[in-house]
Order: sequence, then C-alpha cells, then structure tokens
Amino acid sequence: MVRRHRAKQTRQRGSHTHGFGSMKKARGSGNKGGVGMAGSGKRGDSKKPSLWKNPRWQGRYGFTRLRAERITGINVRDLEQRLPGYVALGIVEKKNEVYEVSLQALGYNKLLGTGVLKSKLSVTTPYASKGAMESVKKAGGQVLGLKEKKPVSPEPKQ
Repeated sequence: MVRRHRAKQTRQRGSHTHGFGSMKKARGSGNKGGVGMAGSGKRGDSKKPSLWKNPRWQGRYGFTRLRAERITGINVRDLEQRLPGYVALGIVEKKNEVYEVSLQALGYNKLLGTGVLKSKLSVTTPYASKGAMESVKKAGGQVLGLKEKKPVSPEPKQ
C-alpha cells in the first residue's frame, strides 16, 4: 500500500510529544486504527469490498496436514487390575484360564509393559511394546493382530 504522507515520527523530530498533546494519548494501536483485520466488523462498510476480493479472508485455503493415528495405551499392570470388571461387563471372555482381550473394544490400541503380569492373556491389539510382549509371553499368553512397522525412508531433498 502506498503512503501519501511521511510518518508523523519523522516529521515531528525534536517535538517531545509529536503533536499528540499528552504522552498517554498516542499509545497503542488504537491510535492508528488497529492492526490487521481491525475495523472489518459490522460497520466496516468501506473496508468490506476490498475484503470480498481477497480469497484468504473467507473460507478455507492452504494444505491440510495428514494426521497420524492417535496412540492410546494401557499398561499390563492396569489391564490385569481391571480384568475382573471387564469380565463382569462381558467385554473380556475367560476360556480355559486364558483371558481373551481385544484392546480396541476397551478403547485402547497399544499394550505397554509397565507392571508384572500373572494371568494368561490372549491380547488382540495393533500395537504393543517389546516389554509388554515379553511379559505376556512369560505369563503364558500371546499377543495377536500386530501391525507391521513400515520402514521410514527419508524424503529426497529438493
């Protein structure tokens, strides 16, 4: 935007208050009409035609980022503590001393390894940590339904 006048600061050199009277009167952006989209509200009729032409003022624009899958994990310790409640609700089944657990039915998608496991579990989950898999196998259970990790290849620089 082209300026018609020099800034008041440069024209008022040597003047203590730059022509504004008291020093408190000229503080802040309100003195110059605001910053950015200020004044484009309900009564900003003189500003609106220039905003209609600007595609960035209304609607969506730009790129949308791909969102990674959100991981919600549960520790082996917490899962074992909650097993009786899950069996009572019918979410987890017990067959021949083995609890069949679907973590996604419980609202989780990763099994974590904190804690010691004493019950035999057959856990179906897309993700599990190494420690969790070891503790499940040590207790006599198994982990099913794991997704394979894809090797991450670096993107070529342009």
